Amino acid sequence: MLQATDPKRSGVYQRLAGWHGELTAFRRDLHAHPELGFEEVRTAGRIAEALKLCGVDEVHTGIGKTGVVGVIRGAKSGSGRMTGLRADMDALPMREENDFSWRSSTQGLMHGCGHDGHTAMLVGTARYLAQSRQFDGAAVLIFQPGEEGYAGAKAMIDDGLFDRFPVDAVYAMHNWPSLPPGVIGLNSGAMMAAADRFEITIHGRGGHGAHPYMTIDPVLVAGHIITAAQSLVARNVNPLDSAVVSLCAMQAGDLGAFSVIPRQAQLIGTARSFKREVQQMIEERLGRMVESVALGFGATARLDYHRMYPATINTPQEARFAGDVAASLVGEDKVVRDLPPSMGAEDFSFMLQSRPGAYLRIGQGGEGGCFLHSTRYDFNDDILPLGAAFMASLAEQAMPL
Repeated sequence: MLQATDPKRSGVYQRLAGWHGELTAFRRDLHAHPELGFEEVRTAGRIAEALKLCGVDEVHTGIGKTGVVGVIRGAKSGSGRMTGLRADMDALPMREENDFSWRSSTQGLMHGCGHDGHTAMLVGTARYLAQSRQFDGAAVLIFQPGEEGYAGAKAMIDDGLFDRFPVDAVYAMHNWPSLPPGVIGLNSGAMMAAADRFEITIHGRGGHGAHPYMTIDPVLVAGHIITAAQSLVARNVNPLDSAVVSLCAMQAGDLGAFSVIPRQAQLIGTARSFKREVQQMIEERLGRMVESVALGFGATARLDYHRMYPATINTPQEARFAGDVAASLVGEDKVVRDLPPSMGAEDFSFMLQSRPGAYLRIGQGGEGGCFLHSTRYDFNDDILPLGAAFMASLAEQAMPL
């Protein structure tokens, strides 16, 4: 457990540690009432209410459908500086298997990624900044909907987020069970990969399983495409780069029709990469491979390729700054500045395409032995004060009096 008496903690941490119980109660209330992307009506309402109670100067709702933005002006504003701090707030369509009192009250929905914790931390940040105001400029607190596959960050940007609140830089943080509590990790480049989704539809000629010579078997074609697709990374991507191509689902025929060769088969998969040229290569070569393999068996096949989230890439200057802020709170020995990137994806990438900034990991330890998106996952409430203190310190140190 993090100790408020640790000499490496600053005054901002001491203040927030005093609100630990309230932040925990707020976080657990959100956990008990999960909502999917663009459906976060109750969540947004609770956030807006909390921001007003904290004394935030401006509270804007309905940005990007259900997004909320709070603006806090510092003791001075002559610098004209503006710093953005973002938290995601949506849940996942999964069944929770925990039995504590704050478990999900909605069947089939769960805060399985800690967005409830991220939101509670940023509310704590709002409370501190609205009381202290020890900065010259404006802090923009962004509560974003729909991170889990809905591109809520893009929706907010398209809805004028950065036109209305032209921040100089924007920062976000995600809990990370693989790091111990009290540790903050980042790097100065790619933090998460681009996430693409693709669908492969194969058309053959169906028929009787006892007479395959009278058919064009799309299941056989699908098997060869699955095998061939594994060569895309192994034989086309520089070993010093990183990429993943995974075929994750297949649908063909009827499980009850054991002797029927179907007319069509469908494959669903994902591609992950960090560089745009690698992403482009995968899309182009996968398309050619799908068509040519199918043609070799007398079938036809079509690739539908969807670029969902771009790579999440920190800008070097802002990454160094964020690392320095973290070190001022936890000490340099608790800051990992060369954290390996993840092949997962994050729609904060859209914000980093629009503004300089950095995405960080805050260690929460293996709470309950579960990683993100586990049915028994829960956010570690012990780290709430530190996460809030870090976000508040970003604003204070980016816009010093």
